[in-house]
Amino acid sequence: MKILKENAGPLTNFEVLDFLRSRGAKIDPMGCLGAVAASECKVYEYLLKTPAGSQTRESIYEFVKRSEGFRLADADKLNVMNWRPSSAADAYAMIEECGRRFNRDEHLEACNEDERVQEFLDMVEEVLPPPPPKAEAEEDADVGAGAEPDGGAEAEPDAMQE
Repeated sequence: MKILKENAGPLTNFEVLDFLRSRGAKIDPMGCLGAVAASECKVYEYLLKTPAGSQTRESIYEFVKRSEGFRLADADKLNVMNWRPSSAADAYAMIEECGRRFNRDEHLEACNEDERVQEFLDMVEEVLPPPPPKAEAEEDADVGAGAEPDGGAEAEPDAMQE
């Protein structure tokens, strides 16, 4: 692999996924042998589970075009494309100074911040496809992560007396 241009800028998860796909990355590590490094297969497998796994080049271009009216910095656009916010809390967490940016419309006129955030989220939902659904095993692992070590069952007081 040759570096054509150093520090060309940050890449979206979709661009990394697309690059790995073009190099022959697969989910099956045995299918990757020789084509790409095992670590690249792991990254590929991870990115397939993120919003990048269901995005297309067209959806990315459409998002960039339609987000111009929201006065987002390039880093904010990158965060949104990579993580696809679905709630106002997500948007406030990933967009720097979200309140200041969303208190004016595309004509720089004052507007309702909450309505503007919702307008942005509606656009994101319309343009960027939803992330791939989680596999059942992953959902079980997420639920099991918060479980008590003893299964969460409490000992019965009567069973302890004898």
